[in-house]
Amino acid sequence: MNIKRIFGAVLTVLGIAALFYTANLFLTTSSGGNQNTKMLITYGVLGLLFFATGISLVRTTKDES
Repeated sequence: MNIKRIFGAVLTVLGIAALFYTANLFLTTSSGGNQNTKMLITYGVLGLLFFATGISLVRTTKDES
């Protein structure tokens, strides 16, 4: 088992979870307050970053078994 692949999978799952949470916040918030916008941007950017990093780690790590 390669630790980089496992870490990449964990980052991918965290990214997907953060993006789902962002979508949930976007759909459930009715007012466009400043605090809600900050939360949406923060969770969305972190979700995209984790997702992209995880996918990149999984794709570029070679299987050495």
